[in-house]
Amino acid sequence: MSNNAAIVDISQTANKFRSSIVLQAENKYIDVKSILGLFTTLVGGNSYELHVHGPDADEAKAAMSEVFAKHNLNISVIE
Repeated sequence: MSNNAAIVDISQTANKFRSSIVLQAENKYIDVKSILGLFTTLVGGNSYELHVHGPDADEAKAAMSEVFAKHNLNISVIE
């Protein structure tokens, strides 16, 4: 599984939602809807925090958790 596939998958999933979906990696915050932002951030082994706010946040959190898990990426969704 290439990281590129994960990045495209994550970004496409995020773009289905109206909520703001932001990935925190150490002290950087990245808009998950931006493929470029993900490319520079999603490097193996880090743990990430996902912040989701908006009208469809619950559905977005569930879908994002699923897509990250599918690509074996370790994230915590912040409630």
